[in-house]
Parts: sequence; structure tokens; C-alpha cells
Amino acid sequence: MKKGAKSFTFYALMILVFGSLMYVVIREGESHQRVTEAVMQADAPKNLAEGFTVFLQLVSEHVHSSFGLLLLQIIVILITCRIVGVLFKKIGQPMVIGEILAGIILGPSVLGHFTPEFSQFLFPKESLSNINLFSQFGLMLFMYTIGMELDMGVVRKKLRETMMISYTCMLMSFFLGMLAAYLVYDQYADQHTPFLPFALFIGITMSITAFPVLARIIQEHRLTRTHLGTVALASAANGDVTAWCLLAIVVAVAQAGTMLSAVYNIVSAAVYILMMFTVVRPLLRMVGNLYHNKEVVSKPLVMLMFLLLLMSSYLTEILGLHALFGAFVTGLVMPENLRFRKIMTEKVEDISLVLFLPLFFASTGLRTEIGLIDSPDMWLTCLLFIAFSTVGKFGGALLSARFEHESWKNSFSLGALMNTHGLMELIALTIGYEMKILPPPIFVMLILMTLVTTFMTTPLLKFIHLCFRTGEKIKQQRMEQFKEGRFKVLLSFGRAGNGQIMLDVAHQMFSQGKDKLDLTALHLTVGSDINPLHTDNFERVSFGPILYEARKLNMQIHTRYEVADHASESIVRIVNDEPFDFLLVGAGISMSNLSSDMDARSIQKSFFGIFKKLKVQDLFSPGSLIHDKTKEFIERSHSSVGVFINRGFVQANHILILINSSDDLILLDYVRVLLRSTHGTVSLLNRTNFVSDPNDHIVRTLTDFTNETENAHVLPEKNVMSESFSDHDFMLVSYTAWNIISEECKDALQDMPSTLIINHREKV
Repeated sequence: MKKGAKSFTFYALMILVFGSLMYVVIREGESHQRVTEAVMQADAPKNLAEGFTVFLQLVSEHVHSSFGLLLLQIIVILITCRIVGVLFKKIGQPMVIGEILAGIILGPSVLGHFTPEFSQFLFPKESLSNINLFSQFGLMLFMYTIGMELDMGVVRKKLRETMMISYTCMLMSFFLGMLAAYLVYDQYADQHTPFLPFALFIGITMSITAFPVLARIIQEHRLTRTHLGTVALASAANGDVTAWCLLAIVVAVAQAGTMLSAVYNIVSAAVYILMMFTVVRPLLRMVGNLYHNKEVVSKPLVMLMFLLLLMSSYLTEILGLHALFGAFVTGLVMPENLRFRKIMTEKVEDISLVLFLPLFFASTGLRTEIGLIDSPDMWLTCLLFIAFSTVGKFGGALLSARFEHESWKNSFSLGALMNTHGLMELIALTIGYEMKILPPPIFVMLILMTLVTTFMTTPLLKFIHLCFRTGEKIKQQRMEQFKEGRFKVLLSFGRAGNGQIMLDVAHQMFSQGKDKLDLTALHLTVGSDINPLHTDNFERVSFGPILYEARKLNMQIHTRYEVADHASESIVRIVNDEPFDFLLVGAGISMSNLSSDMDARSIQKSFFGIFKKLKVQDLFSPGSLIHDKTKEFIERSHSSVGVFINRGFVQANHILILINSSDDLILLDYVRVLLRSTHGTVSLLNRTNFVSDPNDHIVRTLTDFTNETENAHVLPEKNVMSESFSDHDFMLVSYTAWNIISEECKDALQDMPSTLIINHREKV
């Protein structure tokens, strides 16, 4: 008996034996049941209609159950936060602003106002405690990652310069916050709330800068590696560490009622911080030196880190300092080894940002009822908070930056950046609200202040840049004069291996030109919500192969790394603003003959097969190159553009040039430079209608070229065929000619060699 038949017989026998035994157990069990069969039949549905009614009742019970309702709430919150966040990202604002606003939309201000019945069903008061608990746990994880994001090394290096900026901002904002509290205390504060904790809370909420939001804004404006970006981040980090320590003291004072009663809390906080930095941190530093890659970071070690986080949070909670302060300090004392920190943030950040933080925004929004601000006096009070906060942060940074001899542009920009409040202030406000120090109307006003001050950061930066643009243009013109005699090439690549190959192409194409080659390699990470802690690793991995190849070729190249939401728009902006003479980009998988790219293209074809009527599959034909993002590069760039199709490129030894019109003769200038580097052969395929006329301009030019160029000849054929490519390893073709042959010669182009499609623009 075959093996397959034996297996089938064995399985059938097992099912028969154990099925029979289970039947016997069921029959014996039914003989002992206390419910009579008559009662069971009375409760059972008589037909399918009654069965459907029972089904609906069960569904309703599960929908209204605490767990079912929690799952529905999470689904609605995540979808709403994502949609509104993406919309705000589209208008150049941080996603966190949209997510905060999404929380307000789900609260009584919008959803509760327009659809109170649905709001009551979705967010009944008795269910909000579950969301609050989830959000509080998520905030602990978030504050832990914020502590790890703060590079204390950078803070120490910039301490002297940033101390003046951060502390001036903080002191001015804190004073103005306390002054605002004094002005509104009699009218808005609860009668059982002492003035000191009320004033301290408003002061501290006005003095906090949202470090994570600020880091993303600096990324989006390409300021990360600039002096301005470094100073702003270090100032915000320095100020936030101080502000969160002050917040812990404020919480302790608020819970104790007076400064005298809070002495023990403050002393306990000092002892706790001392222990964390003098005992725990050195131990963790040794751990970080031993365990700094994913291979050795085991589950017990991760559990130990989370246990330390929970113990620290619990300790600060029972000391009256709030659990979030303990989570923040735990992040600060993590090993300084960046690889260890990256591993830990990867394990924590995604779940805290994607799942828990939207729950926090919703929890905050459910408490925010804008309708509580129902009089002109209250709106004036709200404007007072916004004005005082802006004057304190913007004015403090501006004055202190000028005192530190920063330029006017950097000083104004620092003011705009330091005025970013965002999520961190929201956390502080929530703590004050939960402790019943901030009454609901003041809480709503300060929420609006947070939104407005964060929203104004990006427009302010753009306005400041616009005001100082004239001076920058003069400086750029001077730089261009300095760089005369250089041929500037921007090489933009995605995958690391592609950059290495494209550098070989650029070196062969341009290194022997009359002007010295000045090449900048650009790599973009798409998505401005990338954690700044991870970008160094992305940059190192992406530029590794191309830098290795540059050393082999003895080339000096510049590297440029940026984070952007729209790669093509960023590339076009860079090549036009700098400006560059030539943009070299890859064609992606459209025509690649690499096995991995061919597999990806096959999957895409299968996926889009259902859209045949829309002809989406045409995107992956040889002519697809004129439909995808490379078309945007070619049509919007002010410089010449080359689109490289990699078909196993090594060296351009045997070159094919397609001539479709007189405009394509410019390719001869490119091939002259190329030949100085490769010393290869050139074949010219003349597709024009004047091939037999010796007086034609094209024919004369090609004849002169072949006479003066060694190993150059005109092919006898006129049409592009598979045989045309058999003896060639590199092809040059103009963008105009490509548009024609990619439609007329689709089949033949399947066998084409590596190709550079050039759209030439004369240098202005």
C-alpha cells in the first residue's frame, strides 16, 4: 500500500474511533442533564425567521458589551485620527495637530453637538474609563520613547549656547503664564483650588516646548543638519528636561496644597533622580555596551527594560510626581548607545504612536467642549492665553538668540520653532484637568492655545524665509560664481545598490567633460513622521555602497539625506533651487531585467489585471516611463534630466545612439565625453526619412562624427529591432525619441541594453 493511502486510512480510522467515543460521552452526559427537553424546545427558534431574530439579539448584546464597545471605539478613533491627520499633513501641518483635532471632533464639541444619540451610543460615560486607562498606559510608553529620543550628548555640547535660549523662553513664558493665571483666577478658578497650584500649572503648560513635534517640523523643513536645527532641538531638549522636572514639583505641590507640605515630595523627587542617574544609568550603560544589536537583545532583556519602566513609573506615582515623569526619566537614563536605543524605540514606538496616542487624543477630545466658551469675555481670555504664550516663547527665543549673536533670520526662526507646544502641553493639561486644578473652561482655552500656537509654526517659518529670501539669493549667486567651471550633477537614488550602479554611469558619462564634475548623491526617506533617532542608521545604510564605489573610482562626492513626504517634488525643488546642471534618476522597476524587479512587476501586473478597462497595466509596458513620476522630473526640472534603466549595467563599451530627428544630434556631445572615459565603440541608428540624402543636415553631421571618431559607424538598418541591441551594452536616446519608439517598438525594446533617456536643456 502506498504511503498516501496508508495516511488516509490512518486518519479515517482515528476520526471513526474518537468520533464514536465522543458520541457515547455526549449521550451519557445528556442522561444527567437537569433541563428537560420540553423546556429546551420551547426556547429554541421554530423557523429561520425566529432564528435570525435570536441572531440579531446576540449581535446587539455583543455590540453593547464593554469589550465589544471598546473595540468599536478604538476602530472609530484610529480611522478618524488617521484621516484628519493625513488631511493636515497635506496642508503642511504636523499630523499630530490633525489627530488632536480628530479627538475634539469625536467629543461633545462636534459629534456630541450634531448627533447626540450616536455620540451617547459610541461614547457612553461609563465606558470612558477604559479609554482613559489605555491612553494613560500609552502615554507612559510615549514618554519613555521621548526620553530616549533626547540626545543628552548634543544637549551637553550646546549647553552654554542653548541654556540662555531655553531658560529665557521658559522664564518669560512661566512668568506670563502666572500673570495670566492671576488675571483669570477670581473669575474662572474653582473656589476650592488654591492660587499657587493653579498659577503653577498654567505657567508650566505655557513653558513646555513639544520636542517630538518640533523634531518632525525641523525634518520637514530640512533643518536637521543645519546650525538652526541643532540649536532649536538642543534648546527644546534642554528646556523640556527642566520643564518636566518642574512639572513633577508642580504636581507634588498641587497634591500637597502648599510648598511647605510638598517639601517631602520634592526631596523624594531629588533622591529619585539622583539614584536614577548615579546608580541605574551606569548599570544600564554596561548593558548597552554588551547588548547593542537585535541578535543579542533577548526577550528577558526587553522584559527587564519594561519592568524598570513600570517600577520607575509606579515609584513616581506613589511619591506624588505622576507616573509619566518616571517613564520620561527612565527614557533619559537608557544606555547612550544609539543602536540599543533604536532597538528599544522600534519595540515601543509604533504601538504607542499608532494605537495608544490616538486613544489619548480621543480621551482629551471627549473632555473638550468648545461650547463652554460661550461669551465674548471668555474668547478674549482665550486670546489672552494665546498672546501671552506666543510673546513668552517667541519673544524669549528671539531676544536670547540675538544676545547669543545669532542672525536675525535664525533668531526669528528659533522664536517660531520654540513656540511649538503640541502634544507635550496636551499631556500637562490633562494632568492638571484630572487633578481638578484646571476647570473645564480654562482647560478648553488652553487646548485651543495649544492648537493655535502649534499650527502657526509652519506658516511663520515660511513667512520668515520669504522675508529673508533676497539676502539668500545674493549669497547663492556668490556661491554660483565661486562654482563656475564645474558641472553639477544631482544623482537621486532609492535602493542602496542602485546608487552604486548609477554612480558608475555618472562617472563614465561626465568625468571627462570640459568642466570638473561636482556630484551630489541624494537619498530620500519618504514619510516625515520618521523618528529622528532612526535617520542616522537609514543614512549610513543607504550611502554605504555608493561611498564604497566612490572610493574605488577615486571620486569626491557630496552626500545629501532628507526626509520628505513627496519624493518627486523634493527632488525637483532641490535641482531647481540649487541649481544643478544635470539630474540623474533611476527608472525603478519599469524596464529592469533584474530578477527581483521582474517578479515585482509580475505581481503588479496580476494585481492590476482587474483594471483592464482603465488600462492601468499600461503603466508597466515599455512606454510606462512616460507615465510615472519620471515624467514629472523631466517636465518640471530646469536642468537636463537623465533617466537610467538598469539592464545589468557594468560599462558602456558598445554604445548605441538612436537618432529620430535633428534635435537628437545633441546626444553626440554626450557620447564624445563618454568615449573619453570608456574608449568604446559607437553605433548610430538613424531613423529619419533622409538617410539616403547626403546633403541632409542630419546625414552630414553623422558622417562628420564618424569621420572624426574612432570606432564609430552608422548602422544600415532604420527600424529598431531586437537584433539592433545584440552587440550593444548601453544605449543613449532622447526623451522625445523614447516617447515614439516605446509605443512603436514595444516588442523589440524587451531586449534593449541598459539605457539612459536624456531630456537636454540648454544651460541658461
